[in-house]
Amino acid sequence: MAINDIKTFAHLAESDIETFAAELDTVRRDVERSLGVRDAAYVTRVIRAQRILEVAARSMLFASGRRPAWLAGTAILAVAKIIEMMELGHNISHGQWDWMNDPEIHSSSWEWDFASPSSQWKKTHNHIHHTYTNVYGMDDDLGFAVLRMTRDEPWRPVHLAQPAMAVGIAAFFEWAIAVHDWAVTRRVSGTPDRHLLSTPTRELARKFGRQIGKDLLIFPALTGRHFRHTLSANAAALLVRNLWSFVVIMCGHFPDGAEKFTPGELAGETRGQWYLRQLLGTANFKAGPVLAFMSGNLCYQIEHHLFPDLPSNRYAEIAERVRALCDKYDIPYTTGSLPKQFWLTSRTICKLALPDRFLRRTSDDAPETSSERKFLTVSLASTRDASDWHGSDLITGERRGLRTALAAARSSQRKAAQDRSGWRWIKSVVGTH
Repeated sequence: MAINDIKTFAHLAESDIETFAAELDTVRRDVERSLGVRDAAYVTRVIRAQRILEVAARSMLFASGRRPAWLAGTAILAVAKIIEMMELGHNISHGQWDWMNDPEIHSSSWEWDFASPSSQWKKTHNHIHHTYTNVYGMDDDLGFAVLRMTRDEPWRPVHLAQPAMAVGIAAFFEWAIAVHDWAVTRRVSGTPDRHLLSTPTRELARKFGRQIGKDLLIFPALTGRHFRHTLSANAAALLVRNLWSFVVIMCGHFPDGAEKFTPGELAGETRGQWYLRQLLGTANFKAGPVLAFMSGNLCYQIEHHLFPDLPSNRYAEIAERVRALCDKYDIPYTTGSLPKQFWLTSRTICKLALPDRFLRRTSDDAPETSSERKFLTVSLASTRDASDWHGSDLITGERRGLRTALAAARSSQRKAAQDRSGWRWIKSVVGTH
């Protein structure tokens, strides 16, 4: 099973978990108190730059019959759409800039340039995904209902096709997410399937009509005889935006180290345990300023899940404090290069397409998912001759938590593998005599 008892899995005392939460609350308060002119200037500057880029791209595409203009217009339009969707639409809809009380830059009024209606996306993403992050059976974004991303989900023959399905989802990401959000919205609102013209369906149809009409009909038509070239440029820009957003989002939730949880973990969950679940259920990737900006600062997915409504331009400084707390409490801080994180995610997609009988590990000790049960047969004795597992090292006094426990588990697994290998060698030698 996935993690059912985060206290046991984290190897932290209850008092440590609550102290950890208090320190994260302090981080939040410090950032909230310091919000001001420079933050407001940042988001207005990004909005202005994004709109300038889009106007420049649309202007270039009036000459889209010429290859240089097509290439430049497509590239700039793709960048503009990525910025609008990731750094603006996603973050504004989280309420990150609501403190400004600007009616134009507010989560209640911003409608993003994406196929999913903002109102439906906020219900499924803000209120369900961010509340039940990676809780199997409750977080509808855990595999988006079609991908098997944890061994806790029973294998079905349809999963054999999930590598191909993942490619399809990536290419048509905004439309896949829109249909996903629509289905979840209908379910949680209790809308019967027979109500074909329900409010969620009408909202989705209006948004689809707006997006298709704008990008695939109106703007191409404005370029007259270059209609076909502009249409292909707009479609290419949408494809680039879809592929990029898929990569960023998958790398934040499904590399090794991004844990999964059972609904039982939610029973009596404290604020500290919620923080731990967000921290352990997400992953970062390393990025410089440009890559961070183009990912909507979701290279800091851990910080985003801890503080989804704090402005994204603050995540880099927040990350330094979060990482220091992870070191202090001996908690893993899952990160890696973007190629590495995407490779691990892709590996999980391909591995879990297969029936469990073809997989070596179990849902308790696999690289992509684990639980507190993985420690049942692991000796956590200190390498410094301590005979028991304590909350701190008996010699140095340093706190010992999950990071030390995971290292011990890996060491135990390697030793067991070596023992099995040695035993097979002895049997082979004996068998030859």
